[in-house]
Amino acid sequence: MGLDVKIKKTYKDFILDLDFKSEGERVGILGASGCGKSLTLKCLAGIIKPDQGHITLNDRVLLDTNKKVNIKPQVREVGYLFQNYALFPNMTVAQNIAVGFKGSKEDKKRIIQDMVNSFRLDGLENHYPSQLSGGQQQRTALARLLASKPQVILLDEPFSALDTYLKEELHIELNNILKSYRGEVILVTHSRDEVYKLCDKLIIMKDGKILEYGPTKELFKSPKTLEGAKLTGCKNISSARKVSTNKLIALDWGINLTAKGPLPDEDFYIGIRAHDFKPFIKDSGDINKIPCKVNKIIQSLFEWSLLIETKECQSSDKFIWWKIGESHISSQGLKEVPEYLTVDPEDIIVITR
Repeated sequence: MGLDVKIKKTYKDFILDLDFKSEGERVGILGASGCGKSLTLKCLAGIIKPDQGHITLNDRVLLDTNKKVNIKPQVREVGYLFQNYALFPNMTVAQNIAVGFKGSKEDKKRIIQDMVNSFRLDGLENHYPSQLSGGQQQRTALARLLASKPQVILLDEPFSALDTYLKEELHIELNNILKSYRGEVILVTHSRDEVYKLCDKLIIMKDGKILEYGPTKELFKSPKTLEGAKLTGCKNISSARKVSTNKLIALDWGINLTAKGPLPDEDFYIGIRAHDFKPFIKDSGDINKIPCKVNKIIQSLFEWSLLIETKECQSSDKFIWWKIGESHISSQGLKEVPEYLTVDPEDIIVITR
């Protein structure tokens, strides 16, 4: 049971090459623009046909190029939420919700009311899309998608057009709605926050290929690839060389560090998340003692970022980012800056690919 995908598709300047399985999970796809995220959804939905491979959903073959099987999009039982929502402009909210539903008039009336209640669309049943806000349009599109009872839900950047406050609200709503959904969910997004909040598993893509696939929180904690570290928000990345079993030199910063180890023998990279640095406490030993010379302070609402220089770190693209919260900030500004920073060995990410 579940979703089994193994496909290839030559597309523009790269080849989409996917091989993954999901069993009743929410899978996020994270990657830079043009890496093949939306193309993946279109192949799953049957809008674009892969050159070779197979797609199986709950033991039902949707695509098998060897056997010349390619089920039409209309009968794949796949719910696809496009970036622009694709609501029918000449239909009301109620009509849009019911458009893909197959059943009696009584069942249709009930499902419309259930969806209207679930998505806070009360009083908008007879409104047309042009009369709705962006958030109301999105909720209508989600209601229409779920009303058709699909076996898999494909979400293509569903929150990209919304303001921050409404986005947070809909994250919570969608999360609650998906708790009762037993099918597959594939979410394409540029937002690491969305994928972290909403997805059980994560696919990290680059140039049409899967670089990493696994439990979301594990990939955020310990990405194995350079692209994975960057996409999951790691600002501090340096090339590194092994000195001993668990000791290394961060070449871009010119500092010696102790990691959890064991370390690879060949040159590699390390990553340290900006919030994992902390002030060095005197008499705590010299492990991971990092000089803290502040080059620049970047202020935001509830946290500040400090750009730190080390002796080898004179270029702005090599500065260490240290993110601090309100405990380090007073009404007069930044509290005392420590002479040194430190980081726990287990918080140093070893990047092998």
